[in-house]
This record gives sequence, structure tokens and C-alpha cells, in this order.
Amino acid sequence: MTDVQTEFTPSEEEAVHSPTIDTEAETAGDAQSEPPADLDREGDIAADYIEELLDIADIDGDIDIDTRNGRAYISVNADEGTNLRLLSKPDTVAALQELTRLAVQNQTGGFSRLILDIAGSRDARQAELATLVDRAIARLEEGSAEASLPAMSSYERKLVHDIVSERGYVSNSRGEGRDRHTVITAA
Repeated sequence: MTDVQTEFTPSEEEAVHSPTIDTEAETAGDAQSEPPADLDREGDIAADYIEELLDIADIDGDIDIDTRNGRAYISVNADEGTNLRLLSKPDTVAALQELTRLAVQNQTGGFSRLILDIAGSRDARQAELATLVDRAIARLEEGSAEASLPAMSSYERKLVHDIVSERGYVSNSRGEGRDRHTVITAA
């Protein structure tokens, strides 16, 4: 059986807008954030979908729902030694995230940018990406003009851009579709 917990924790930088149109912001060209109620609904739909999937597969897990940076974050965790680890491989998490996004889109009629984390898979992937960035930076320090990383999702590229920036280097994305990848250069 799964437990579902909901939490809304906006960061200081997040602006929470009501569904009404802010004409001053609109005329200034500012994009409005999605209203929190929509993100909460998106998170609830996603949690229900994941909970049903876990029940069908007879996999134990606790589901936490969080909203931040204009996205719903769904985390599934369980005690050590449970069978949840079967779903925590990066490709599996990515596939489940897309299925969950489709389930949310089917019910809301709008595109979903939700993020799914299973058994800490996002933290593990971020550590892998940091290692890739460190290796690329080592190539730059050895004299390469630029260092390319493998193709990855937009979310992973965003994480890479953040890591690269923290290290004092510059990065940009190149390529189209599934071939889109990050290239790192010296500042």
C-alpha cells in the first residue's frame, strides 16, 4: 500500500499568481507562472496514477508531492531492501515520467512539466552528470577548445548547465530532438 503526502513549498523566487490576468505584467512581456491550484491538481493526478501503477505491480512506496519552480515534483520512496529499486533505473524513471505526464495531460488537457523521482534516482543521476562535467572540464584543462557531452533530456541538460556554471565554465545546447546535447567551453 502506498501513502500520499502533499506539500506546497514555494521558493522565495517563485511568484504565485492568481488565475486572473495581470495586464501590467503581460504588457511588460513577463510570462506568468502556472497557478498553484493547477500544479496541486497535476500533482494529485500524477500521484494517483503512480499509486495505481505501484499497486498493480505490488511494489511498496510512499509518494510525496511537492510544487516548486512552476513544476509538480513526485517522489516515490521506500525503506531499504524493498522492490522499489526495480523502478529506479534512469531509463525506467524517464519512461514512467513520460507515461505519468501523458496521464496528467489526458485529465487536464494541458502540457505537464512534472518531475518524477523514484528511490533517489534524480540525486543519483545528478551525481553522474557532475562526474561527466568534471571529465569534460579535465579535457578543457588539457587543451581542448570545447567538450561535448552525450545527448540527454532537457531536464538533464538544465542540471548540466547549472553544474557547469557553478564550476566557472560556459555551456550551451546543440543539436535537435534526441540528439540535443551540451557543449562546454572555458569562460
